[in-house]
Amino acid sequence: MIQKMTPSHFKLNYQYREYHFTEDDLKHSVPKALNDTRVNLSKIHSSNNMLGLILSLHISFAINAKKTALLMNQIFGAKISGQTVRNYAEAAAPYCHKFNMDNKGPIDNILAGDETYIKVMGKHHYIWFFISPKKRKIVAYHVSDSRETGPAITAMLEAIRTAKKDQIITIVTDGNPSYIAGMHFINNYFKEKNKKNGEKNETDKLKHIKVIGLKNLDETSTKYRVFKQIIERLNRTYKQNAKAAAGFHSFNGAVSLTTLFVTHYNFLRPHSTLSYNTPIPLPVLNDCRTLQEKWLKILSLAA
Repeated sequence: MIQKMTPSHFKLNYQYREYHFTEDDLKHSVPKALNDTRVNLSKIHSSNNMLGLILSLHISFAINAKKTALLMNQIFGAKISGQTVRNYAEAAAPYCHKFNMDNKGPIDNILAGDETYIKVMGKHHYIWFFISPKKRKIVAYHVSDSRETGPAITAMLEAIRTAKKDQIITIVTDGNPSYIAGMHFINNYFKEKNKKNGEKNETDKLKHIKVIGLKNLDETSTKYRVFKQIIERLNRTYKQNAKAAAGFHSFNGAVSLTTLFVTHYNFLRPHSTLSYNTPIPLPVLNDCRTLQEKWLKILSLAA
């Protein structure tokens, strides 16, 4: 049988992507600046101990704002409202964001990343997390209104911000194509940066491993499944903390709670895998006997 040949048989198919992101497009989500928050922590009517207790109940124990206010009233006699609890949390977030960025430390050669959705004013938004598996510390967090390439790049750039200059990072994610596209952008970005600095390093900064599905159907999934499970457990832990909010009424509220959650997770939350140490142990917190004292110490260090 002779098959008839047409011009389409000789057509070459390929994809070409060229991204023109500006610095504003890749800007990291941050809590509102101190002068934009509703309250100033240095001028609040409650005592510092009360502030530490509020953050301990609302963030560390994931109790919603109204119930936190009720507990503070009935146990400690502090007459505050649920809105006051939210105001204090949003005012503490800029300090904690600075503290998170300054104390992240070095990262592993393999990072696990994923995104999970939340509701902000009834619409889907996304939290991007990257975790350093050996120490179980969160090395990147970012809030966005889409799952596209831009937010993925922002999260990955933050994840590798403290990497060594010659460190090659492997990221393990699901099948979201935004990670692959973002990886190509970042690799090209570092190569162009090296050229400008007169260096001839053409090695890719990032490598990507894709783990999809629930079963290990190939050797790659078998080897790297454990990293995907670690980031999925982090997502579940975050969802448990965010569940108390029952959705967010503002974008800044989502960013603030996420920021405070990372502070709690990295510096205050004992982890069973780490012999009940925190992912980022800080000697400066060793003298603090209670959780509220540790919250206050972090705020004072970041001020």
